[in-house]
Formats: sequence, structure tokens, C-alpha cells
Amino acid sequence: MERRRRQCWQLLAVAIGCLSFACGGRELKVNLLESSPAFNHTLATIVVEYASAVYVSDMTELFTWTCKRCHGKTEGFEVIELIVDVTHCLQAFVGFAEDLNAIVIAFRGTHGNSIQNWIDDLYWEQLDLNYPDMPDAMVHHGFYLAYHNTTMRPGILNAVEKAKDIYGNTSIMVTGHSMGGAMAAFCGLDLAVNGESQDVQVITFGQPRIGNAVFASLYSQLMPNTFRVTNGHDIVPHLPPYYQYFPQKTYRHFPKEVWLYDVHLGSLVYTMEKVCDDSGEDPSCSRSVSGNSIADHLVYYGVDLMGGGDLVGSCKIVTDPRLMDYGGPDADGNIILSRSPVASVLRSSVGSTKSDNIA
Repeated sequence: MERRRRQCWQLLAVAIGCLSFACGGRELKVNLLESSPAFNHTLATIVVEYASAVYVSDMTELFTWTCKRCHGKTEGFEVIELIVDVTHCLQAFVGFAEDLNAIVIAFRGTHGNSIQNWIDDLYWEQLDLNYPDMPDAMVHHGFYLAYHNTTMRPGILNAVEKAKDIYGNTSIMVTGHSMGGAMAAFCGLDLAVNGESQDVQVITFGQPRIGNAVFASLYSQLMPNTFRVTNGHDIVPHLPPYYQYFPQKTYRHFPKEVWLYDVHLGSLVYTMEKVCDDSGEDPSCSRSVSGNSIADHLVYYGVDLMGGGDLVGSCKIVTDPRLMDYGGPDADGNIILSRSPVASVLRSSVGSTKSDNIA
């Protein structure tokens, strides 16, 4: 009995030690220019807040960075461009984070009211699109087209060029949750290959598979500074299905996965963090569990990625007529709001006292 008690205390000490290492205080400056990409826990806990904020439906609060989610670790972020594709229910923003010294791009994921139907559809999705200039590389057409064939891509590229004019050839961080993670991956690849941007990093949360083994291999070569964070039994990283007996004909994740999982010690629960191998399909990480939880898909690092707002779960947006000074709807009703980050008049004039006419 004494030996068993001692072993339990040793295990507890190890767990607390790991937590102390993983959950230490926030660094003043995050270095995104590492010659050898390594997962940065502190950076991930900052970036996940941007992945959460992009779900906000109130365009005034998001554009002026005054929403309830636009504080804490993302305080002082300057939005350069807010892109809302009403036709396809997509949303993204581009801005500059001074403490990260980086351009940040965040894509919204699937809305809550449609997530179950979306998950059901992913069980049957087939690889059906050849990725340009990558022989034998195939990808999911829906995720590919959501970035490449909507207002997302031109809006993002325009904002990145504007940011480079202001801040120089600085680092770029691309993020997103769920389907937003899929678009973030395509965006990061696009910026690195077609946009010739240097130092592009991608961190996604609960991202589904987006291509076959050939695509995953080429992606990992072109985008080595990419990390997919998965959580517990989150169902979405298991979709579309991976069949290990048909490696060339099935979807496959690209590396590198970072798996969050719980360790139970009596009545205590500790969330641990495991950096997985370079296969993209490490059997000791998220593939070691059933992957049947929607609840685990909604919260990462304690951040609620879909909740917090009356309109979350729909494609509706809240606008203020004064925002149209920064852009306007096109013929299809899609909106791109654009500004220089130094033009902060809107923050004080609109963000502090919102119009009673907001609809």
C-alpha cells in the first residue's frame, strides 16, 4: 500500500511538472523566425483567441477590436481588413499583432447550427480535385473552393500586401478552427508558394483532413512550420476518414499534430499536451481514441471557439451604416472592410458608443 501511494505521488509530481512547463507565464515576445520549427505552447494559447474572435458576428465590434473576445492575450490587435462572404457564409480578418510582430490571418469555421450536418457529410466526401501544379495531389473540393473561389482569397492577398507596405516583410501567422483550419492551411500554402511570402506559420485547431498522402507530403515540405492542434476525442480531425490500407486513395493529415488529452488522478483532471510524430497520422495521438465528441471540438485551451453571442450559430451579421465608409457590399452582398491600422478614429467614434440603429 505504501509503495502504491508513493507511485501515485510520483505520477502526480510528474504531471504537475509537465503542466508547469506547458502552462508557464506568457512571453513578452514570441519568436516566429525559428530556423528549426518547434511547437510553442504559449504562442498556441494566444493564437487560439484569434481563432475564437473571428466567430464574432458584430462587424463593428470585430473591425474595431472591441468585442468581449478581443481582449486579454490579443489586446491591441489592429484589424486591417474584415472579409465577409455572405453568399458562402464565410468570414476572415487580417491584421497586425505588435507583440507577435506578425500579420495575423484568421478564418471562421463552420457555424454551430449546421455542424452536425456538416460532420455527417464529411463521412462520405471523396477526394475529387487535383491540386494545381502538384501531380497526383488531390484535395477536398469544398475546402479548396471555400478559400480559392470566393471573396476570401483576393481579400486576404490584398490585405497582406497592404500590411507588408506598412510593416515590411514581416512574419505571417494563419489560423482557424474546424473548416476555418482547412482554409487556413490552403491560405498558408498559397502565401508561401504563390505569394512568395517568407516565414509563414500555420496553427489550426480541430482541423479536418483536406487531401491525400501526396498532398500531405508536399504540404509538409513546403510548409514545415505548421501545427494542427487536436483535442481529446474531437470528431472533426477524424474526418474525412483515413483508411490505412489504401494510403494513396484516402485522405491523410499532414504533420505536425499536437494532441491535448486529459489525465485523471483521482478527482483531479490535468490536460496534457503531446507533440506527435512526423507521419501526420500518429497512432498514439488523436487516432488512439474513438473521436466521437462534438463537445471536444468546441473548446481548445479553455477557449470557447463557437459560443458567446446571440447570433453565433447563424450566418447573420450585425452592421453599422458608418462602417460603409471603410468598404461596402458587392453585387452579391459580400462585404470587405479595409483600413490602415493607424486609422484608429473608428475605434473611438464607433467602438465606444455604438449606434442605436445597428441592425
